Amino acid sequence: MASKEEQEIYLYDPNLLLQLDFFRSPAKFNPPITCVAPGEPWLKVRPLKSGDYRRGFLQSLSQLTSIGEISEVQFLNRFAEMRAKGDYYVTVIEDLRKNKIIGSATLVVERKFIHSCGDRAHLEDVVVDDTYRGKQLGKLIVVTVTQLAQHLGCYKMSLECKDKLIPFYRSIGYFDEPGNSNSMTLRFDKQSNL
Repeated sequence: MASKEEQEIYLYDPNLLLQLDFFRSPAKFNPPITCVAPGEPWLKVRPLKSGDYRRGFLQSLSQLTSIGEISEVQFLNRFAEMRAKGDYYVTVIEDLRKNKIIGSATLVVERKFIHSCGDRAHLEDVVVDDTYRGKQLGKLIVVTVTQLAQHLGCYKMSLECKDKLIPFYRSIGYFDEPGNSNSMTLRFDKQSNL
């Protein structure tokens, strides 16, 4: 009989991560690390798994923003929806010693008619547990999903970030497009927009 961990499913094929070429990235790591060799034997970079609710995935996201009350059933339903669509690539960093998710980033692929029916990538929900900072893990998770977007054939990747994070993203190859660096939002979860 298979263990619970063996019964878990990945959000996307983990073999995709083995095909990424970190030498193509403008980001520099010192010491050198990749998603396959993240710098410590107890760290693992991999796709989100169906069992990550119990590994603290949502608690990790709560360091980024409010997540609300989400049951394991709700988590599994959303996981199944994202997996079925095939356009979501949530990538996590796990501390194998603690069986705990300590970082993640989401790549969302948007299917377009422009650019010859090209695919555009969006970087979302980047977070690293504050107790693990200083190990280049933020850079590692962003470069991993950026390389994944390129490997999947996306023509560009964009993100929104707080002003204080602009130097970080610039240091790993992102740039402001002159005349096109605005981000505007209309929120539907707040009364103030109505």
